[in-house]
Amino acid sequence: MFRTRLLSGIVLVALALLLITTGGNVLLVSTLILSLIGMFEFYRVLGIEKTVMAFAGYAFAIIYYLDLVLHFMLSDFMIVNLFLVLVLIIYVLSYPKYDTPKAMGTFFGLFYVAVLLSFIYLTRQMPHGQYIVWLIFLASWGCDTCAYCVGKLFGKHKMTPVLSPHKSVEGGIGGVVGAMLLTLIYLLIFQNAMHIHTGTIVLLSLSSGVGALISMVGDLAASAIKRNYGIKDYGKLIPGHGGVLDRFDSVIITAPIIYYFASVILERVPGFGG
Repeated sequence: MFRTRLLSGIVLVALALLLITTGGNVLLVSTLILSLIGMFEFYRVLGIEKTVMAFAGYAFAIIYYLDLVLHFMLSDFMIVNLFLVLVLIIYVLSYPKYDTPKAMGTFFGLFYVAVLLSFIYLTRQMPHGQYIVWLIFLASWGCDTCAYCVGKLFGKHKMTPVLSPHKSVEGGIGGVVGAMLLTLIYLLIFQNAMHIHTGTIVLLSLSSGVGALISMVGDLAASAIKRNYGIKDYGKLIPGHGGVLDRFDSVIITAPIIYYFASVILERVPGFGG
């Protein structure tokens, strides 16, 4: 199992390097595909993956991603609002086919998976986005790796004994500190290419620490959903890891955090070179 997980992890990193480095429409389409798969996995948990509700979700995910490039709507948030209205219309007209949790879950699936994952693409499109976008993965996957190592070596106090008994407070602290250190080293390496000063590097590293902390919430929240529905994994697409949501549960919630923090820091910190 460990060998399978390791090999799959290497392939994932290689694909991420290829797609994110390429950026543009290639990254947009690949993120959309990930979103659609993730939405299918989430809707399958709810038992609605092949219903009208679900297909409305898939359609609006495609519309949302197209709007990121074509900008044919007044705002991206308008698409989310329209989807909520459509979900309520389907809910009312087909009553009692869908119960309230399924209707709410349909809306949540679009926002939780498709919208939040899109921040990988949005971060890549920022000035110096080809560098900043990797902070998302340093804060999420970096935190996960560091937390695992520190937890194995020093973990004594359970973080959430009922929800995830193997996660420790020590591991969580190690994950946050490790993510900040990885980000610090990464930014120092690319400091000249990004034209940023030491103060900016420190702030971005702290932002990565916040992202790492939030990433653990994303990971635990995904685990809570699986426990509520009595499943081990969201899918089997990625050998040794599970489904898209199993591997990207922390990335999903970290991406917008890094995007907003980086946007504020890079626009307002004195001395930042455009």
